[in-house]
Amino acid sequence: MAYQLTEEQQMIQAMVREFAREVVLPTAAERDRTEEFPADNLKKMAELGLMGMTVPPEYNGAGADTVSYSVALQEIGYACAATAVIMSVHNSVACGPVYLFGSEYLKETYLKPLAAGEKIGSFALTETGAGSDPAGQKTKAVRDGDSYVINGTKMFITTGKNSDLTVVTAYTDREKKHHGISAFVVEKGTPGFHVGKEEDKMGLRGSDTVELIFEDCRVPEENLLGNEGDGFVIAMASLDGGRIGIASQSVGLGQACLDAAVNYAKERVQFNKPISQFQGIRWMIADMATQIEAARLLTFNAAAMKDREENFSAAASMAKVFASEMANKVAYQSLQIHGGYGYIKEFRVERFYRDARVLTIYEGTSEIQRIVVANHVIGK
Repeated sequence: MAYQLTEEQQMIQAMVREFAREVVLPTAAERDRTEEFPADNLKKMAELGLMGMTVPPEYNGAGADTVSYSVALQEIGYACAATAVIMSVHNSVACGPVYLFGSEYLKETYLKPLAAGEKIGSFALTETGAGSDPAGQKTKAVRDGDSYVINGTKMFITTGKNSDLTVVTAYTDREKKHHGISAFVVEKGTPGFHVGKEEDKMGLRGSDTVELIFEDCRVPEENLLGNEGDGFVIAMASLDGGRIGIASQSVGLGQACLDAAVNYAKERVQFNKPISQFQGIRWMIADMATQIEAARLLTFNAAAMKDREENFSAAASMAKVFASEMANKVAYQSLQIHGGYGYIKEFRVERFYRDARVLTIYEGTSEIQRIVVANHVIGK
């Protein structure tokens, strides 16, 4: 690998790789079939420190750097993309905003159990009319004494059904547009907070994606993240970190596709020799390996910039758009190399192909990433 990992990062990689391939991978196909949430594996991941990786030890986190987090997520993504997205959402857009913007009370009350993996977190921004445009959301939070009353409906929320708490954005002042959006931590079981429709998805089927409904849901004022009007900034900061997570997931999935293609090409014999000896196949595999390595380096670059506390927004978008589109291309090529077998559920590449598709959509579409990058390069 061109990027030189530190000794500690290499140890984390080896530990997570062993766990992912021995514990997570063997049941990935079954989870895809049954849509069972990997609760037991998440508990084991928590014991390894994977559920609060970049959170400091004083809040029950592992205190790891972002490159280590990316390495770990690549290994989980290699084994099971559905488990990887749960880990990414939990770390990036649940632990992330509470750590970055939460009061000491919120950190003690919510970040500690999140980072320890005792509670699972989710993030609720998207609505029917608000995805790429957060200002289009309709959910509102009205101040009432020492609490806020939230009304609205969120959709496409990853882990929304199985999470114990959710970071929710809502308008506290619609006149101010995106400057009037605030963010709150809402616990499962709060009166007026319900799980609605559960989506039947093409891929990532071991990870639930649901509608969340808020009907006169009363949240104490202490559960406001930052100040009123900080919600847009909180969402954007959280999503920047989340994009490193999705890029890492994409690299892991891409590597799994490549390894499956190489193994199959060495075994599949046509015209009296393995198809791995045909130039057409060899060049496809060379292109796949090159694209994966480029995506990995872009991802590590964004992670290292975050660790150095530099502005990593454009780097994260570059990594996310390139890695997610790479994963789709590589999944396509891997399935092609498998021929008819690739189209059959018995072979893992069929699942990889379905799991890859959403990577260019969630946590900011490829189109949104290109806007971010263009704004950085050209100016607004």
